[in-house]
Amino acid sequence: MSADFESYEQDFAVLTADITGRIGKVPKLVGDEKKQMVANVEKQLEEARELLEQMELEVREIPPQSRGMYSSRMRSYKQEMGKLEADFKRSRIAYSDEVRNELLGDDGNSSENQRAHLLDNTERLERSSRRLEAGYQIAVETEQIGQEMLENLSHDREKIQRARERLRETDANLGKSSRILTGMLRRIIQNRILIVVLAVIIIFTTMMAIFFSVRGR
Repeated sequence: MSADFESYEQDFAVLTADITGRIGKVPKLVGDEKKQMVANVEKQLEEARELLEQMELEVREIPPQSRGMYSSRMRSYKQEMGKLEADFKRSRIAYSDEVRNELLGDDGNSSENQRAHLLDNTERLERSSRRLEAGYQIAVETEQIGQEMLENLSHDREKIQRARERLRETDANLGKSSRILTGMLRRIIQNRILIVVLAVIIIFTTMMAIFFSVRGR
């Protein structure tokens, strides 16, 4: 399980390094070459998100006692992913401004108020994105805690079931022992009654023999 995680981890490291290099090139390119670079980065970011999802699934399969280290690494990778997306947004804003200026000509260069408004909206979007990401991380951690609690409850349930089975076996053994003891006691009582009857018969026979012996004289 951890081997799969480490494999995804290596792919993620290689991919994010490539994305970082390409994001740095976006402001330096022009025209169709820049458009193609933006499209490539978007595609790679989507691949990086899929890798993070795969890594998340692998972490959920790791036993709870070993999951802490991997969860910490996942948080670091998510932060790195958030930084890459923020850097790409900034590069895209510069790219969008450049395209707008090309379309509007000199009027676009003179619209400082629109540019300031656009930057303000972008900052708001970034803050909202960070809040959403923080909420997502909290939800994931809460889910992990809930899953660990369910696993612990499952283990406790198994222990209780095993204890119940042992209790049933003990009850069965006690019932069997009780039946054996009851049978033994019944046989002992029967033997004692038989002894008493035999004793009575012997005494009666002896007394009768003495009686007839004395009478015959």
